[in-house]
Amino acid sequence: MTSENAMKAVRQSRFGGPELLTIDEVKRPAPLPTEVLVRVHAAGVNPVDWKTRGGTGMAGVLGEPPFILGWDVAGVVEEVGYGVTTLAPGDRVYGMPWFPRAAGAYAQYVTAPARQFARMPRDLTFEQAAGVPLAALTAWQVLTDTAFVQPGRRVLITAAAGGVGHLAVQFAKHLGAYVIAVAGPRNQEWLAGLGADEVVDYTTKPLDAQVSDIDVAVDLVGDTVPVVRTVRRGGLLVPVPRGIDAEAAAVAEEAGVRVAPFLVEPDGAALTTIAGLIDRGVVKVEIAEVFPLERVADAHRAGEEGHTRGKIVLRVRD
Repeated sequence: MTSENAMKAVRQSRFGGPELLTIDEVKRPAPLPTEVLVRVHAAGVNPVDWKTRGGTGMAGVLGEPPFILGWDVAGVVEEVGYGVTTLAPGDRVYGMPWFPRAAGAYAQYVTAPARQFARMPRDLTFEQAAGVPLAALTAWQVLTDTAFVQPGRRVLITAAAGGVGHLAVQFAKHLGAYVIAVAGPRNQEWLAGLGADEVVDYTTKPLDAQVSDIDVAVDLVGDTVPVVRTVRRGGLLVPVPRGIDAEAAAVAEEAGVRVAPFLVEPDGAALTTIAGLIDRGVVKVEIAEVFPLERVADAHRAGEEGHTRGKIVLRVRD
């Protein structure tokens, strides 16, 4: 490969631990008609990334390694394919392309349909913007397209200090909900500052002993039975990380709780709406830590340890 058609990317040769992530030289992609080539400045790190690296997550979709992980992208449009009219070279964009198929965000360049990207929020850095797409689209689609949250609804959000959770708290508040956030002691005051009407400490006693009569429960942990028991009859549970197991499904059926398993989809139009909320100061983005691409293994380790506030991001280029 010549330097003009090569790029650096993080690949893994087999399923396993973070030490398997290596930086290799691979062929640079070229945009097809309706696609854009984006020069990646930063890439978000999400739980689905390390789950897939280990052989779960989206491993069944991506197939056997080698592959390039990552779905969150923030960068600059380098080239547009035939027919693209919504973006132009030089545009600063962010997106979650191709999910759940491979996007290859841990790389210097990605290609994807132009309408899976949107222009970045004006005042965010690339690192901040890279922390938004997957988490924000998950929260937004759950609350607006799945739960149809209306003003006055009682919305419970578990893992509220995490990447998806802290955005879900703010979106739910923006939609007029009464927001009950679940988090550990150190994040109580911070979440209240983001708009949570109540913050419940899950370390003190079982969740269903503290909360009841919930209209919409967004379970971002996977400890679903206690969450089901907080929801009123006729209310809705959205289990995000891994669906719902047989025990929780039985409890939900007996309690008359509706269940809507969920998987996020690329959505450039929603990202444009979300960028507007960020630009207006309605929503704030929390970045836990930024790692250079060379320390991708450390980024995964930090994520897997859990209890981070906000998002972990990789800096792909300065």
